[in-house]
Amino acid sequence: MKRHLTILSAAAAVVIALTVSGCGGSSAADAGEHRASEVKELRYQGWANTVTLPELAQDLGYLGDVKLNWVGNTISGPQDIQSAATGQTDFGGAFAGAVVKLIEAGAPVKAVINYYGEDAKTFNGFYVKEDSPIRTARDFIGKKIAVNTLGAHSEAVINTYLRKNGLTPEEIKLVQLVVVPPNDTEEAIRRGQVDAGSLGGVLQNRAIANGGLRSVFSDFDLFGSFAGGPYVLRTDFIAQNPNTTRTFTTGVAKAIEWARATPRKEVIARFTKILKERGRNENPAALQYWNSVGVPAKGEIKDEDFTRWNEYLKSVGIIKDDLDPKKLYTNEFNGLISK
Repeated sequence: MKRHLTILSAAAAVVIALTVSGCGGSSAADAGEHRASEVKELRYQGWANTVTLPELAQDLGYLGDVKLNWVGNTISGPQDIQSAATGQTDFGGAFAGAVVKLIEAGAPVKAVINYYGEDAKTFNGFYVKEDSPIRTARDFIGKKIAVNTLGAHSEAVINTYLRKNGLTPEEIKLVQLVVVPPNDTEEAIRRGQVDAGSLGGVLQNRAIANGGLRSVFSDFDLFGSFAGGPYVLRTDFIAQNPNTTRTFTTGVAKAIEWARATPRKEVIARFTKILKERGRNENPAALQYWNSVGVPAKGEIKDEDFTRWNEYLKSVGIIKDDLDPKKLYTNEFNGLISK
């Protein structure tokens, strides 16, 4: 596994790397040569037992001559985008608030397309055992909730839920968040190692099918359908590889629309094929619980994808004033929506 860097050290590493390497511009006469010399292999981290949208895009032929180079797995969005910021990988994806935190710390990355989101079929729920006394926000005081990482989607949703239901900042601090790998969260709840846990996607649907758990609240309950987080690339990578960036971004957008338009059974069959063929010793059993792509149409990024989290980001000290979301993202390279 790659070492987990702090966000501040990630930003510092990027600054050093850029200072050492420099960024020279190309003349118009060199444009053709520049295009030919663009990076055509993108290093990335995957998720165990899961097929990501870029992996689906490559299998469908949407990435053209751009190839993916898997360098390992991650269990954390913040770690994934830190790896991209420091040049260990070429792209990474995370919760929108984690992207804000990284950029606020000085890392030169930019969001190019949303890759996950919530809808009526695909969302993150917060589950307890069927006989748990936890039924309201106030019941969580003094309890442990399993999340896959701190400072990301689940923490922001929990904070927002508690705050909207009248808990004070001091009371919210009494709710303990415990980091548990997503694949272990269901069992942690059942064994009583935690009082509740965040479950989403196929892991959530499998847990429901196994019975004995119930949801107290979900992010879909709070916000309805929304985009949860984007893929980011370094700004120097984008400047030096605009065509590769467009191929990647548009390919992911096409994969989103393919998954939306294709019958569920066919999507699951495609995921299963990809999982088996890539030879990572994974178990495809959970893929049968996939329900929907979740991402709003074509992966387009909007201001509200970031401003939705203004109050949470202020409460934990990431920002002091309201966000200026325009500096965080671009839709320029998404060929399904850009003019």
